[in-house]
Amino acid sequence: MKGSLLVVTFFFLGCLLGWKDVLPESLQEGNLTLYVLYFLMLQVGINIGADKKLKDIWKTLRPELLLVPLATIVGTLAFTFLISLLIPRWSVFECLAVGSGFAYYSLSSILITQFKEPALGVQLATELGTIALMANIIREIFALLGAPLFVRFFGKLAPICAGGATTMDTTLPVITRYSGKELVFVAILHGILVDLSVPFLVSFFCSF
Repeated sequence: MKGSLLVVTFFFLGCLLGWKDVLPESLQEGNLTLYVLYFLMLQVGINIGADKKLKDIWKTLRPELLLVPLATIVGTLAFTFLISLLIPRWSVFECLAVGSGFAYYSLSSILITQFKEPALGVQLATELGTIALMANIIREIFALLGAPLFVRFFGKLAPICAGGATTMDTTLPVITRYSGKELVFVAILHGILVDLSVPFLVSFFCSF
């Protein structure tokens, strides 16, 4: 939760600096966003590849474990689709792009802003990217704060599905506490697979 608040703080700081026009013009160009995107994609690959548990996960991988991340992805997209019908301002595919962040707010917001800029223009693309940022931060916060209630009313796998891509890092301690240590392996695998799906699904829905 602390990390999420820090991200929001830096976001509003960036908005303030851009509004006051105190930054060099080179830092305000769209190319900077592209370089940040490249760096984030590199970081995702490094984090997954450097995970010491990855080798053990692949050794003990059972097909039925794949149902958990699949349920998260399908459930999120289905619910996002239903919600999109109530939001006329944005298309179904734009809403699905936001939902495809799966709480990975830093990557999804930049991807959406970058990919939608040619079609929507800078202002609307930035607005949609901001919505993705806030929606996915809120999802992470709900996963962190709501874990005990999710377990109580929906079962031990519920906090894992709610956590989306964060179950391999930020929400893992909460999941371990309320869902039990026996599900740590499932949470890590879930986080890795959902994490990998984010750039593919976001870019796919942004292409429409």
